[in-house]
Amino acid sequence: MLLTLDQLQHLWDVDWLALGARGDGHALRDALLACHEEPQRHYHTLRHLAECLAWLGELRVFASRPEVLAMALWFHDAVYDPQRADNEQRSADWARDALLAHAVAPHTAQRVHDLVLATRHDAPAAGTPGGADPDRDLLLDIDLAILGAEPTRFSEYGRQIRAEYAFVPRWIYRRKRRAVLAGFAARVPLYATVPLRERLEAQAHRNLAQALGGTV
Repeated sequence: MLLTLDQLQHLWDVDWLALGARGDGHALRDALLACHEEPQRHYHTLRHLAECLAWLGELRVFASRPEVLAMALWFHDAVYDPQRADNEQRSADWARDALLAHAVAPHTAQRVHDLVLATRHDAPAAGTPGGADPDRDLLLDIDLAILGAEPTRFSEYGRQIRAEYAFVPRWIYRRKRRAVLAGFAARVPLYATVPLRERLEAQAHRNLAQALGGTV
């Protein structure tokens, strides 16, 4: 079920309170909502944010600090310019600075910062040395849940990503996109957390195989 704007706003209030932040944070929340409606976005929109937070809603019991994961999801695409390579860094810095400004404990603000940076998907995989971080694994699995979506949604996602990179010549885009998808397809398991692996792993590999077998 896709969350409505009212539901997103309610979830913000719940998690903001759990963080122990000062004030209601509504100005910050509204700034983040506005970011997700910028014209250069086609996939990294409010819909993606809502899909991620809906997954977290189902899986909160598996998180040690679900409010921290929620805040990382709110910020993980806060800055999104397809023509820049530092979106996650800028988003993470904004998250930490904003949370500190609202009197969130420094270690919590830094944790949100680090989780947002992890959405670059270049951290150690689960089960590898330095890779044991269940909350981070859950966050990354949620961010990649789209790969295991039903085929119609997965195809729509592919078109949306292409629209965000419309400035890239087709032959270059196809080569780079295939490399990204092949990297995900080579990961077995793709999902580090048991609930998402059981629900999405098989479909994700079918989706990726079809995309790699086509024109991407």
